[in-house]
Amino acid sequence: MKEQRVNRTWGICGLVLATGLFSAKLFVRPSLAFDARAYASLRQLDPAMRLEQVCDMAAMDRIGREDRRFHPDRAKSNVIVPPQHLGDLLKASGAAFRSNGHWYALSFVCDASPDHLKVTSFNYHIGDLIPNSKWDDYGLWP
Repeated sequence: MKEQRVNRTWGICGLVLATGLFSAKLFVRPSLAFDARAYASLRQLDPAMRLEQVCDMAAMDRIGREDRRFHPDRAKSNVIVPPQHLGDLLKASGAAFRSNGHWYALSFVCDASPDHLKVTSFNYHIGDLIPNSKWDDYGLWP
């Protein structure tokens, strides 16, 4: 059951990214967020998972726009330690993102709208490169 949920979640996230439904506008002007298909896909998730997915997408967007060294294509809030869910706020001190085939440690605080479909504030810190030898321990992949 958990594996199906994880696969479905990554499938929805992949759909959102691959079809271009995700837009930087989500974090600049929340009213111009996703199109109807992306909203429908995210609404299928339970609110806690939806919050994680929206915040993971915010991480990829912000890092990619603000630090030219990185080109994130994946982010996970639940890697080294589980994130803290505090209502509409997600604190992820053990997150990670992948860029150019490498995984990097990440911590962030993400605040979202009550429906967990829009990020209202996002602050992050990029940590160290995660060695390949740790990838299996953290559930990461190439």
